[in-house]
Amino acid sequence: MPQTRPGTDQSAPASQAPAPPAELTFEERLAFIDTQMTLRLDEAAVAYEVNTAHIHTDPMVLDDIVTTPDALPYTTSTPPTTVYRTPVAALIERAQHRMATGGWCAGALTDESGAVCMMGAIRREAGGHQGLESSALAVVRDALTRRFGGDISVPDFNDAHGSGRIPGRMLGEAASLADARGL
Repeated sequence: MPQTRPGTDQSAPASQAPAPPAELTFEERLAFIDTQMTLRLDEAAVAYEVNTAHIHTDPMVLDDIVTTPDALPYTTSTPPTTVYRTPVAALIERAQHRMATGGWCAGALTDESGAVCMMGAIRREAGGHQGLESSALAVVRDALTRRFGGDISVPDFNDAHGSGRIPGRMLGEAASLADARGL
């Protein structure tokens, strides 16, 4: 009889493989991968700090950088150089400038201080030319529909905002749209 080592099991045949590990659930795999990625990112951050510790950099001054994406492109009181050559696009651009410099209002075409809403700015810049005014308002309405969907009027859109930033930006988009259409 051959001798066996202590602690070995003679009942299991030698050809039987060990049981496969239990299958991980999707959430368990995601947690495992998240842990691995966190470790790799931590190691990369340490390596970056070590590799760049000797580089001298001056602090950045961020005063000149615009940090709001929907800021109007100009804030001076002088009119901008007209970018658009078509009459409707130039009218909308002038209306945008009037609203940016003269102030924005809601609930009225103009208020006692001279601030204007989107429609009031277009009306003032049209100077009584009703055909040009209605064409400009139609393009602004089209720009609003393209951007936000639905059938929204220019006064309703203007009055739905607490400041003139978004209405002013939409006038800029409408001017670009009018120019692209050759209006």
